[in-house]
Amino acid sequence: MSLLRVRGLAIDYATKGGTLHAVSRGTLDVGAAEVVGLVGESGCGKTTLARALTGIVPRNATFMGGEIVFEGRDVLNGPPDAWRDLLWRKISFVPQSSMNALDPVYRVGAQMTEVLRLRGGMGRAEAATRSEELFAMVGLDPRRASEYPHQFSGGMRQRAAIAMALALHPALVIADEPVTALDVIVQRQVLDTLRDLQSRLGVSVLLVTHDISVVAYVCDRVVVMYAGEVIESGTTRAVLEAPRHPYTMGLTNAFPDLERAGGTLAPIAGAPPDLRAPPQGCRFAPRCPFAQARCRAETPPLTIDADGHASACWRSDEAAALAENAKDPSTWTLMSTSAA
Repeated sequence: MSLLRVRGLAIDYATKGGTLHAVSRGTLDVGAAEVVGLVGESGCGKTTLARALTGIVPRNATFMGGEIVFEGRDVLNGPPDAWRDLLWRKISFVPQSSMNALDPVYRVGAQMTEVLRLRGGMGRAEAATRSEELFAMVGLDPRRASEYPHQFSGGMRQRAAIAMALALHPALVIADEPVTALDVIVQRQVLDTLRDLQSRLGVSVLLVTHDISVVAYVCDRVVVMYAGEVIESGTTRAVLEAPRHPYTMGLTNAFPDLERAGGTLAPIAGAPPDLRAPPQGCRFAPRCPFAQARCRAETPPLTIDADGHASACWRSDEAAALAENAKDPSTWTLMSTSAA
């Protein structure tokens, strides 16, 4: 049984320009002691979906349907206090910017101690000891707990945010773009720290990112989103080496490959649709070089094969041939020309 099971999640935002369908078909699973990457370009609904798993959404957001089942308990359709019992103790969150997780006028160690006392029920001495353990666990000198966030480097702040997320031994950590603002060397250090802690502590991680390289480096499985919908998922190796949805093919082709050094990168033409009025049929069809009439008229279901590889494409049975054609930059260039 999955630790986390999400099916058909739908979330709308009320905006001045109309209702924005931020997430329409949110479907994913996270198993015990597993790292799952949630990937897609900016604006595809990744963060909305991730934050929804904690029950913390903006005031103009409304859950329109679906289910979020954690440890066998449907928290979305359960009592109002269902999420409160889970936050920090069972599910914790690492935000995109570590400065958003740390109060700039509050010493870092004191912030961690507060979590341990208020949510963990620890006494002052026990919380102080646990705080020192957490600092050391993520590679921070416990003596720096008396310093303020601005005295930490970006990588140190991110490590502190990870330490806070692990403070009460949660079963699931949701990390939203945890290395986006860091240079590549620090990115690797933070990712290595996160993966090492995940392995040693047996915690599950849902890692939200737009970076395919991050997924390839640390994730066991990957979930691909486009325009508010999950369009492919499976083991990282299966999805990246044998993608079944043209959007995933485009993502992998746009990423530099050492085996094709000097080759031309093939960006996906166009832009995601306006989610206040998403297109009929497959939402990727207007940008897809392989789209057919059916793709523009009917929404493909997310189908799962015997190996657990899921995709939402009417032409998934032709995936191998399409993926080969997708490697040719001219396939996407011609699409760009026709779109213009």
